[in-house]
Amino acid sequence: MIASENSTARCHGPALAVTRSAGGLQRIGDRLEQMHTDQTDDAARFLEERHLAILSTFGAQGGIHSVPVGFTLADGLVRIITSDSTQKVRNVERGGEASVAQVDGRRWVSFAGAARINRDPEAVARAVELYAGRYRQPRVNPRRVVVEITVVKMMGSSGMVPDTAIERLNP
Repeated sequence: MIASENSTARCHGPALAVTRSAGGLQRIGDRLEQMHTDQTDDAARFLEERHLAILSTFGAQGGIHSVPVGFTLADGLVRIITSDSTQKVRNVERGGEASVAQVDGRRWVSFAGAARINRDPEAVARAVELYAGRYRQPRVNPRRVVVEITVVKMMGSSGMVPDTAIERLNP
């Protein structure tokens, strides 16, 4: 990763190989740990502001498919509401991984991890509620689903990821 002179990139996650497993856990060495999305107060405020982000998934031919989205972060899950017939839904169902990055000037934060499509009406209603709280009430969409990303890696510009979180995952 390349950071500019005025932007220090911080990685929330281990420097060693990490593999995904069921239940939003990650294997670090010989142990499994739940990913925490600890943030600084600056990051929490940044994530409450009304900014769009870029969702990146892998397309059918292996290329990166990136699109602008609104997203929310709660309970360790990134949630993105969308229609069931979109390319991003097909990519998530096929590839199972995604990342979302929000940027505003020199401030940025990104989340990556295992992705899935949730069609459960209660999960969709919860995602709509969170979205409405951050952005606006979305239009009615009977084909709405939720892209859920279980965060296994968080990165951000200087001041977005607390040092204690990095130290906890890199003993």
